[in-house]
This record gives sequence, structure tokens and C-alpha cells, in this order.
Amino acid sequence: MNQVKFKPQPFDNQFTNLLDNFFNEFPGISRHDSANGKSSFVPVNITETENQYQLEVVAPGFEKADFSITLDQQLLTIAAEKQSNTEEKTGKNIRKEYNFKSFKRSFTVNEKIDVEGIDAKYVNGVLILALPKKQIEKPASKQIEIQ
Repeated sequence: MNQVKFKPQPFDNQFTNLLDNFFNEFPGISRHDSANGKSSFVPVNITETENQYQLEVVAPGFEKADFSITLDQQLLTIAAEKQSNTEEKTGKNIRKEYNFKSFKRSFTVNEKIDVEGIDAKYVNGVLILALPKKQIEKPASKQIEIQ
């Protein structure tokens, strides 16, 4: 009888890699492309109020001029690209956990949104987009008499 040593791979690592590989196949969901420093996945919070939807995109270190927001048919695209800084740093990076040189996120906008009223502002590293809902005219109330 031969004894064979078997070292099973932890299931968590295999499952995590499987999920990472699955999501990296989609261009708008990939987390990071280390070859060119591009990150497509940035955190976004979406909230709904009675009058509008609000998107909050976490994008620290950018300037207002770095952003491009476009609406093509029903696809709202938020992109940013930071121009490389030519200044030399005096120290070396010991640990670098984030680096947003560019990103791009897209969202489908339906007919409930008033596209003419979309507004954006950049405050403290967060890009805030307000997407107002179309106002639906309520029918006038009327008493109907039975004849």
C-alpha cells in the first residue's frame, strides 16, 4: 500500500479567486488593472428620496476637471482620469493600499428620470449626482355623478 500525501487547497481561497475571475470579465465591475493603474470599481452609494435618486461616488484625490459625466441614450457614464504628477516624492512608499488614476462606472437610466435636471457636485472627495424624478401630473379630482 502506497501512502500519498494530499494537501487540499482551502475552499475559501478557491472560491474567492473564482469570484474575482468571474467579476474581472466584466469591464465595468473589475476591481483593478495593475498593468496600467486603472481602477474601474469605485464605491457608489445610491439613495432614493421622494423627488430624486442620489449617487455618491467615492473618488478622493481628484479635481473637478478630472471628471467626465456623459449621458448617451439611457447610459449614464461617470469617468475620471488623473493626470500623472511629474513632481518627485522625497520618500518611498512603504505601503500603498489605494491608487485611483482613473475609473469608469456606468448606470442605466430609465424614463422615470428627468435627464435635463441632472446635477453634479464634488465635495470632500465624493462626487454627488442628483437625478431628479419626472413629475407625474396627477389627474384633477372630480366628483362624478351617477345618472
